Amino acid sequence: MELYNLVSFSGIFILMGFAWLLSTNRKVINWKVIIWGVGLQILFALFIFIVPAGTKVFLAINEVVVRVLDSATAGTKFLFGRLALPPGTTNEAGESSLGFILAFQALPTIVFFAALVGALYYLKIMPFFIRIFSYIFTKLMRISGAESLCVSSNIFVGIESALTIKPHLNEMTKSELCTILTAGMGTIASSVMALYVFILQRDFPTIAGHLVSASILSAPACIVMSKLLYPETEIPTTLGEDIKPHYEREGNLIEAIINGANSGTRLVIGIATLLLAFLGIVALLDLILNVFGGQLNSWFSLNIDWSIKGLLGYIFYPFTLIIGVPPSDAIQIAQVIGERTVATEVKSYQHLAQLLSQGSIHNPRSIIITTYALCGFAHVASLAIFVGGISALAPKRIRDLSRLGFRALLAATLACLMTAAVAGTFFSESSILFAK
Repeated sequence: MELYNLVSFSGIFILMGFAWLLSTNRKVINWKVIIWGVGLQILFALFIFIVPAGTKVFLAINEVVVRVLDSATAGTKFLFGRLALPPGTTNEAGESSLGFILAFQALPTIVFFAALVGALYYLKIMPFFIRIFSYIFTKLMRISGAESLCVSSNIFVGIESALTIKPHLNEMTKSELCTILTAGMGTIASSVMALYVFILQRDFPTIAGHLVSASILSAPACIVMSKLLYPETEIPTTLGEDIKPHYEREGNLIEAIINGANSGTRLVIGIATLLLAFLGIVALLDLILNVFGGQLNSWFSLNIDWSIKGLLGYIFYPFTLIIGVPPSDAIQIAQVIGERTVATEVKSYQHLAQLLSQGSIHNPRSIIITTYALCGFAHVASLAIFVGGISALAPKRIRDLSRLGFRALLAATLACLMTAAVAGTFFSESSILFAK
């Protein structure tokens, strides 16, 4: 291992130590859960990044996602014509792209992937993989079947994952609720993964494989951080049980595709609405901070960036060093990771893509680590979505969910950083997996 690989490896345990310090009850932490959670991440990372067969699997997954994404753009090109052309491309009529336009190129792919996920659910392919991960988490980590099933679902879907355990929500312990909130915010849904691939693929060809890898790695990371911050003090009713997903299966495949597409449309509208609202609020806060901060800078001869991104960058700076980002890139990467907290991961991935295209990142390991660190819905908007969404399914638990929300957001943020540290541990510039 090189120096920065060791730094990333150490960062895994420093992040867990930080979570332990903020734990609600340090004396009752189930260390079997923690050890197996870390072990599963290391074993999976070893298989993907080091074992030749795992590398082939990674590249095959990346190729499949890219090919599927190419198919997804057929509909956008038909509807939006030249506006849907990715940067640097031309259509059959010889018209060139007008540049990257999020609303016409990336967001519509969510509708396609949501429809695809709906079809995979109907064909019982998605539930099959969910149950495999759920069984592994339940038996090895000895957590409840309900929370392991929900965490496993979050590898593939978003807020819909709570539906798979709807009958169990009212009887779940607070620690279980914290875990499902953490898993919701600490992972990404497969339907929006296409959005991030679209944003970064031009400058980062293997991005799709890394996002799939990050989604899997983040699942046990979410369990670890949740159980450190809010350890189990009760006995879950489904402890150690292998339970089946609860979901309403459509009458036929066409209905499943239609319902999936409609869900994707609502998701696109939701994402667009959040971006419009939160980016506007952030811009307003930046304006206010710059007025007052500028005065402080002039009065005390300071050189502080008083923007939201700048202030969050200062907060996340030590964490970027902990997970193995070289100091030459640390402040920029800290700002990218930090702004996700308020501006959503979509804006952060766009910011990362901009830094890549400008050649502003000096070390390729910084790109990899940031990609993994951003792979989660760990932001304030997501907090409201998941607390509100799960509360709608279990109204009796709204008080518990609202009280657990910010602790779960912290756990999700630490889980994403932990996933990045694992990726940084196995980073090698000579590996084709990490080629820019």
